[in-house]
Amino acid sequence: MARFTRKELEQRNRADDAVIVIDNVVYDVTRFLDDHPGGAEILLDNAGKDASQCFRDVGHSDDAKLWRAEFQIGEVVAADRWEVLSPVETGAAPEPPRLQ
Repeated sequence: MARFTRKELEQRNRADDAVIVIDNVVYDVTRFLDDHPGGAEILLDNAGKDASQCFRDVGHSDDAKLWRAEFQIGEVVAADRWEVLSPVETGAAPEPPRLQ
């Protein structure tokens, strides 16, 4: 699995190269921009950075949580990881397990 630094991720914030990070897992959402039910703008607003809280705040369906495996391309390197809050801390439902 590919590993990314924050600096690398910060550069991938355009419509032709958009990644988001959820719980330190990196997703390439470039090809999903036009199909995202909430619109491309919200993905682009969060592109190149941690979108974990935003993802949880919206209250995505279980199906929406499962799509992530299709777009998963790697993870954040250990030295650059964001703090991952538990569902209790965020008030969100637990996430389904990630594919490895």
